Parts: sequence; C-alpha cells; structure tokens
Amino acid sequence: MIEYKSIIKRNPDKRFGKPCVRDTRITVYDVLGWLAAGMTFKEIIYDFPELTEDDIKACLSYAADREHKLQHAS
Repeated sequence: MIEYKSIIKRNPDKRFGKPCVRDTRITVYDVLGWLAAGMTFKEIIYDFPELTEDDIKACLSYAADREHKLQHAS
C-alpha cells in the first residue's frame, strides 16, 4: 500500500477541511467517486492533469486505512 500521508492533506480553509490531494481542491471522495463510476486512472489524469497515478493510489490507500480504523474502533 502506498504511503498516503505526504499526499493527502487536510486544510480547514479548503473544501471544509475534507482530505484533499496535496494542495489541490480535489478530495479523496472526488477521486473515489470517479473510480466507482468506472473511470480509469488514465481518464482521471487526462481530465485532471494535476493528478498522478500515485495521487490516485494514495486516495485508495487513505480510504482503505480509514476503513480499517473504523472496523477496529467498533
């Protein structure tokens, strides 16, 4: 799993503090939604050239880690 902590950032002044990719306004939720809708990494990067494959993988890693933490908190 890719180390996401250097890529996924929270800034209370951007997108209401939601986790975003680096200093962009693109949230983890945005990226996950595009993947869930069937977009490929290549299509996402074409539409949002500020993103890289590692950024997309970081979003997936963030989501997986968050899910893991939620399961263990119960």
